[in-house]
Amino acid sequence: MTAALRVLAAGPGSTIQDGGRHGYLRYGVTGAGPMDPFAHALANRALGNPACAAAIEVSLGGLEVTAEGGPVAVALAGGSFAVTLDGQALPPAVVVAVEPGAKLKLRAGQAGAWCYLAVPGGFDVPQVLGSAATHTRTGIGGIEGRGLMIGDRLAIGGASPAEVETGQIIAPLLERPAEAIRVILGPQDDYFAPDQIADFLAGPWTISARGDRMACFLEGPKLSHLLGYNIASDGIAMGAIQVPGEGQPIVLMADRQSTGGYPKIATIIGPDLGRLAQARPGTSLRFHVATHAEAVAARAAEQAFLSAAIPVEPLVRKRFSSEFLLSLNLVDGWVDAHKPI
Repeated sequence: MTAALRVLAAGPGSTIQDGGRHGYLRYGVTGAGPMDPFAHALANRALGNPACAAAIEVSLGGLEVTAEGGPVAVALAGGSFAVTLDGQALPPAVVVAVEPGAKLKLRAGQAGAWCYLAVPGGFDVPQVLGSAATHTRTGIGGIEGRGLMIGDRLAIGGASPAEVETGQIIAPLLERPAEAIRVILGPQDDYFAPDQIADFLAGPWTISARGDRMACFLEGPKLSHLLGYNIASDGIAMGAIQVPGEGQPIVLMADRQSTGGYPKIATIIGPDLGRLAQARPGTSLRFHVATHAEAVAARAAEQAFLSAAIPVEPLVRKRFSSEFLLSLNLVDGWVDAHKPI
């Protein structure tokens, strides 16, 4: 029997996501894909997968799985979720083998809103328009276009290594507090007077509980429009910040609509999309204008990290510091050097 993961419990919002459905936005087909593209890519790269391979995106509702048909190597990355394997606590970013019958549980932890679970070769699910990404509003991709449910059997696309040493993924780029989100102004920043641009950047903005995979709603100072709030509908990129008539910004995310008719005051740079996506409702933040060069440099740093071998530090202690050794009682007796043993 082919190795697979069996879903034992799944909170709302847990879906199969790959790198997204590209090339169809012009036809009104949403790209979907991960809310936190870097964390999704990191989990995949930790197992040697292409960055865009199909993985599970886990929401704050959590997930519980077990292996069937043999052990399955798993890599986790994203928010600081509470992770356990048969009750044993693990780091939130980790590579571990799940044995048949063992229970891997992910629950909302100290911080973050999304976590990604990758397996060797990605999950073997049907492709729709060239992608396995789930878009629940239109019911396409993933498992019958829906979120994961108890009893789902998810086949593994590749073979798990014969031996997997449990280890923590070392990725400083996962530390992304949301206090300052970098943006490029536009494409319709000319619809706002300079003082409104200043108010937008000054904030502060609070993330509303209304958000989902389609959009993040912000609460803060009311922005007014210089040239009205209706424009000819045009394409929407992930991270575009619309300002409707009510003056409260809306950040369009992975499941965004293909076009929109409100002015977009700014667009979040790609490397900061995960920074916003991982922020929970109630989080306070401000926006900071980045130069094009800064945005390109941030993207290059991400790509360089993902292109190299992902560092995984074994959880079993292999090096002992002098402080650690001195903390132990290593003496179980003594002998007189002048007497024969």
